[in-house]
This record gives sequence, C-alpha cells and structure tokens, in this order.
Amino acid sequence: MIYAEVKTEDAEGTYLAHSITSHKGRLSKGHLLTSSDIDDLLMSDIGMVTTIQLEKHDVHEDSAAAQLGQFVSGNGVKTSPAFTGRCNIYSTEHGVFETSPQDIGNINSVDEAITLATLSPYAVVHPNQLVATAKIIPLAAPSQALEQTRGLAQLTVHPFRKLKIGLVLTRLPQTKKSVLRKTQTVVNQRLKSCANELSEVTVVDHTPNSIATAIKDLRKSNHDLILIFGASAIVDRQDALPKGLELSGGRIEHFGMPVDPGNLLLLGHHSGSNVIGLPGCARSPKLNGFDWILQRIIAGLKISKDTIMQMGCGGLLSEIPTRPQPREKMPSDTSHTTPKVTAVLLAAGQSRRMGPENKLLQEWQGKPLVKWVADNIGKSHVEHTIVITGHEADLVQESLQPNDVEYVHNPDFADGLSTSLIKGLMAVPADSDAVLICLGDMPSIHSAQLNKLISAYDPENGAAICVPTFEGKRGNPVLWSRNFIPEMLNLKGDSGARHLLGNYPGDLQEVVMDNTSVLSDIDTPEALSTLRKTSFTK
Repeated sequence: MIYAEVKTEDAEGTYLAHSITSHKGRLSKGHLLTSSDIDDLLMSDIGMVTTIQLEKHDVHEDSAAAQLGQFVSGNGVKTSPAFTGRCNIYSTEHGVFETSPQDIGNINSVDEAITLATLSPYAVVHPNQLVATAKIIPLAAPSQALEQTRGLAQLTVHPFRKLKIGLVLTRLPQTKKSVLRKTQTVVNQRLKSCANELSEVTVVDHTPNSIATAIKDLRKSNHDLILIFGASAIVDRQDALPKGLELSGGRIEHFGMPVDPGNLLLLGHHSGSNVIGLPGCARSPKLNGFDWILQRIIAGLKISKDTIMQMGCGGLLSEIPTRPQPREKMPSDTSHTTPKVTAVLLAAGQSRRMGPENKLLQEWQGKPLVKWVADNIGKSHVEHTIVITGHEADLVQESLQPNDVEYVHNPDFADGLSTSLIKGLMAVPADSDAVLICLGDMPSIHSAQLNKLISAYDPENGAAICVPTFEGKRGNPVLWSRNFIPEMLNLKGDSGARHLLGNYPGDLQEVVMDNTSVLSDIDTPEALSTLRKTSFTK
C-alpha cells in the first residue's frame, strides 16, 4: 500500500487513509473515492486528502476478510458480507463448536494484517450465534499471505442429534425419594439444553447385579446413551457401577477425569452405546465435567480416554456451592460446627414510596425501623453485621448507635439496590461461610427467625440457600452460601439476588416461619400506619 497526500482533484480511485467530513456527511477510512466524492470535497473547500493506493499484490480489506471467512468455514457455519475489513462467521446449528487453538494460532501467525478470533473450542452454540470474526487490520492484506491461510483451520458446528437416552438411578436403604426426583430433574434439564430428553428412567438397588440388569434392559430397548447415577460416589474400578457395567457385558473406557468438579466420572461402552457413570457433582445444575462429555457425545464427537485426558487445561471449573472445597480445607483448630454468618443490612435507599420521609428513620414502639432490624440481628447467631448507607447516611448511623456494626457507604445508592448489595458483598470477611441479606424496612423479623435460617443452613445436603416462607410464600431475609457471591457481584439495576433462586433449585431450602413478618416490608405510609396499630412487642 502506498500512502500519499494528494490534491483532491487527483484522488479519484484511491482509498481514504483517514475519515473525513464534508458538507454532505462523513466519508469513512477505507472509502473508495468516486468522482461524486471529489466534487463534494472540493465544494467543502477540502483541497488535499491523505489516500492509499493498493499495489499489485494487495487485497482490499473487505475482499481479504471475505476470503479468509470462506477459507475457514466448514459445516454448520455461514459468513456475513464483509464490511470495514471484518467478516463475521455465524453458527447455523444448535450444537458444539469445534476448532483447534493451534490452527487458529497458525493463521494469526501468517501476517500481522490477518487475524481470526473464535469462541473457545467445544462451546455450545445456537443458530445465528457469532462464533468467529475474521478481521483485516490495515486497509489491505498481502495476497500471498492471504493464500497461505487457505487450509490452515476449519470452523465446524456439530449439531445435536436426537438420541434415545436412559437413566439408571441407584438407591441405598437411606436414599430419599426426593433426592432421586431431584437427580432425574437436573439430568433432564441438562439433556434439554442439548435438544434431548430422557426416554426411560429406572431405579435399582446399588449393587453390581442390579446395575448390570438395568444396563442390559436399556440396551435391549435400543438406548443410544445410558447414564448411571449412583447413590454413592464411584471410588474405584471395583465399585458397584463399574462392576455392574462389566457384569452386563460392557467395558470400561476410562475412570476419572482431570476436570474439577467432575473428577469421578466413568466412561464405558456396551454393544455400541456409550455408558456414563455420573459424578456426584452432576446433581447440581452448575457446569462440571459431565457437561463436557455429554455435549460432545450428543453432538456426535468421539470421546475416548485420550480425549478426556486432554481436558485438564481449563478443567478447573468454578466451585459448586453445595460441594465441599477439598483444595481449601480449614485447619483443624479453626473448624466449627455453626456456620460463620455475616449479615448485610441494606439501609441506603431513598424511600420514594414513603414520600418525603426516610422510612428507615420512622419510629415504631420507640425506635427507628432500621434500629429494630439491627438490634435483632445483634441478638441472633450472626457474627458480624455490615450496614450499607447511602441516602441520609449520617442520620442512619446516628439512629444505630451504639450497635457494634461495620458501616460501608455506597455513593451510587441512587443507581439501584444492586449497587448497595454489591458494596456489602465486597466487604464480607473471607472467613464467613454465608451471608444473610437483610432489608432495613422489615422490623418485625425477630432473632429467633434469623437463627432458624442459620440452623437450616447445610450446603452439603441441599441447603446452600435458605429462604423463609409463610403459607407457601417466600420472603426475606435470604441466607446465601458465600460461594454465590461472585455471581451476585454481577447484579445490575434496582433488583436484588432473588431472581437467582430459580437457577439453583437443588441448593435451595425453604424454611417455614410461624408468622407473616418475613413477608412484610414497610415501604408506604399505609404499611407504616398498619404496623403502628399492631400490639406486637419484641
């Protein structure tokens, strides 16, 4: 490419090196100047322009991007028309995206003018989802370099196939029916995300012979994929699940995987069908190693021992809140049976529905509403309280004297409740097990109710989130395992974390309360008037 500053009247047929604005509008960088453009520029008193002339072996950015897009497009993808040196590549299928990081690196190493960015390999994608973009950095690419990229990489989306899938659930004498139902629900949710669903579910005793019989029965009815969820985790190849697979006439391909959570996964085969022994973490809907195996199998990709052993890079996944953290065990001298709970008391709002008065400072039975909340938190098993202030912060702090609390001010309180919640969560001590999100306008909740929530907290047994209820309706406050904090830090706007509850049905414990206080917030003059008419005494 040749850059030159030339007289405007001599610039026809060249490309603009920089954007320029005339009285008719803006001409972008890379624009091919026409005779009409020249007239327009001259009428705008623009006598000189910086232009680019393409040399013999230059390929214009749009043509180069389009060619690169075509070079790398395989089955299941399509390209868009190139514009400003960019060609976007989209999926045409619901399935698994496949490419090679090494191949993409090879393309990007050919010439600095040529770049290709893609999604991570084996990502689940949907039709019309962007999976890659080919971008030419300058206004042209060398034709020789562009030709070198041909055949270096291929982007493919493998569509999910419709399979006949059976699930074997094993039980021990102490196994609860609710656990079996939950397991079936979560497994089916996973399958639906891959355009499939369970065709048959069978529950058998946790013995090799019972498991073997179930596997043979499912193969007789031509199931393409057999999933086995044991009542206890697989310990080794001599455990009930692998022994049952071998007794059925199947074989073990591999036990274990370098993905955490998901280590204790069993991969096997029986008469042409895949058999998977699920790790215990698959009871949670959160991402784990089983998802990676399931998605690829349904998409028709071959899974072998070698495939699994290559999953370690990137295999350290987010911790599942209901799962212990073996990499970070507490020292024995700091262990405890009662969870360490930090309360975050939200007291920053502007009380718009109450009118000109700050609702938190309104008195009831001789104390401000927010003082009632803080006092009752102080009487509970909560170890530490963080009060988030914002609107009339000084008055709120004054009303809470002499409570032993930590104050965190939120200067952005007017931007919504989420900003205050995030401020509080960021201040939660590192040794806290759980966080209790309390609202400053719920003075009727007493310490015994808070203690009931704390007593119910048992993350290893499906109670990582404890929600109070009255007559089937969910209320506040909600107790969350600290492992949810990273996700809660992404909240936006004037909403709290309640919408996250639907994402974790297997981690949620409803705690029944004996009165309506968990449903009653005082955010209007009418609600305050009703409260003051009650004779309820702390």
